[in-house]
Amino acid sequence: MVSVSFGGGSSAIGLDIGTDHVRVAQLRPSGAGFAVSAYGLVDVPMGAVVAGEIVAPDSVSGAIKELWRRSGVRGKDVCVGVANQKVVVRLIDLPFMERAELEGAIQYQAQDYIPMAVEESILDFQILGDYMTPSDEHMMEVLLVAAQRDMIGNVVAAVEGAGLRPTQIDVTSFAIVRALLGGAGGFFEDEGGATGVVHIASDITNITVVERGIPRFNRISSLAGEQFTNAIANALGLTFDEAEALKIKVGLPDIATGVGDVPPEIDAQTAQAVQDALEREVNKFIAEVRRSLDYYLTQTSQVRSIQKIVVTGSGAKLKNLIGYLEKGLQASVVPGDPLDRLQIPGNLQALLTEDRMGCVTAVGLAMGGLQA
Repeated sequence: MVSVSFGGGSSAIGLDIGTDHVRVAQLRPSGAGFAVSAYGLVDVPMGAVVAGEIVAPDSVSGAIKELWRRSGVRGKDVCVGVANQKVVVRLIDLPFMERAELEGAIQYQAQDYIPMAVEESILDFQILGDYMTPSDEHMMEVLLVAAQRDMIGNVVAAVEGAGLRPTQIDVTSFAIVRALLGGAGGFFEDEGGATGVVHIASDITNITVVERGIPRFNRISSLAGEQFTNAIANALGLTFDEAEALKIKVGLPDIATGVGDVPPEIDAQTAQAVQDALEREVNKFIAEVRRSLDYYLTQTSQVRSIQKIVVTGSGAKLKNLIGYLEKGLQASVVPGDPLDRLQIPGNLQALLTEDRMGCVTAVGLAMGGLQA
């Protein structure tokens, strides 16, 4: 049986199954970093993946087969990521016990912390550390992951239907942190501090808080790139594809000047309507992220504020979004770049540079396979 994992395994192939695309990254160790052996992405049939959950495994299998044909990936053992409302990550405190004892106890303790039936879930955990309370109780911090069994079953069916073996199923947020950890930007270097990671995909956003390199909080939001596009479509009476094209071309205005970088072929009235629609939706998005970060801060006594936020994902390419996030979240916001740690062959340089915001999950999953 495949279990939800925090990393490890022999595979060096990361497979990221998203709503719009399926991506694959094949890595090998190289010095202190990693070298890319193969990379690719192909479209996923519309409706095959909804809100991060595979609902049509056969259609996804077909996309994966096409991806293998195009990308030149060699191998059948893959690390797959999951991110949807049927994956729950919880930081819990338990009386100290040895790992063998915890493995049995977690089956009974988990129901107190997760919103799904334990018997319908696959559980995994990682011990983060132990500590003494003021009353001399020996306690331990445990990161608990629960994933609905049927949801995982669809992931396995889609991968196996493509003739592959899912040797590891990882939580997407953990893979994202792994891909960014220790990069040239030093995203998680602040001792004792916390960093927010916001990964904006097509129809879900992954919000994670990292302390000392460890993801300690994760929440999935339905506000994401597609919602930005739909806001434009509804405001202007356009199709989704027409609105998506305008979103990319127009984007948000500069937060300081209020002036946008609009191509000359788009008239001023249309550009203003696009920017107004985007601003309304982005303000909702910022409020959602703020609520998630504030919730985390109420649950911990170690961190009082989150001063740095890293944004990744294809939705993060929206023009001038970072300026809006910095103002709304009152934090330093930087784009995450998983390519810092990679040696990239010339034939893949253009593709990975173009998809540097979208490739992070596949890269992090492959790293998990190498860091066993």
